[in-house]
Amino acid sequence: MSKKNYFPLFLILGLLLFINQHSFAQMKVLSKGAKAPMFTSNASLAGNEFEFSLKEALEKGPVVVYFYPAAYTGGCDLEAHTFAEMKDKFTAAGATIIGVSADDIERLKSFSSSPEYCAGKFPVASDEGGKIAATYGLELIPPKAGAKDVTGQQISHGFIPRTTFVINKNDEIVAVFSSETDHISPDEHVKKSLEIVEQL
Repeated sequence: MSKKNYFPLFLILGLLLFINQHSFAQMKVLSKGAKAPMFTSNASLAGNEFEFSLKEALEKGPVVVYFYPAAYTGGCDLEAHTFAEMKDKFTAAGATIIGVSADDIERLKSFSSSPEYCAGKFPVASDEGGKIAATYGLELIPPKAGAKDVTGQQISHGFIPRTTFVINKNDEIVAVFSSETDHISPDEHVKKSLEIVEQL
């Protein structure tokens, strides 16, 4: 085989290697020190729909981006309620809170306004299909057959693993914790986030 014939082969192999490395990198959860991927998404605050921009939020100070599996499920309800209860402390530290799940915006409108959950204190964003989660290295988990929420409604969307990212105003991830790997409860995500933003 001539040198000319080898070139396309090397080109194809190199491209395949690049694609595989890129895909592998996306499956790895972003760690402390990484630059936070910017995103915009449909979100709801107290039942009102708007476009949330991470870039704009970071201009005001640190942001806690917390991914959660689904609205109206036990752990997620506790986490949202705890964030709502402690919202004033986050505000005092100059921090913004944004919850992100694969729920559609209509579900999030009621979840964001309910006094039992977000209580109109902070917004929650819709990441249908898990595209935002993927940029942070989080893989959407398919719903289990027959899975229902606390209201008895069937959950048809995928679940994003419960993972919290604390991002400073320089777009840097300063802390990451996951229920899966760090074995912490939903309300501990809130308490740990608060401790970190108070030190920034």
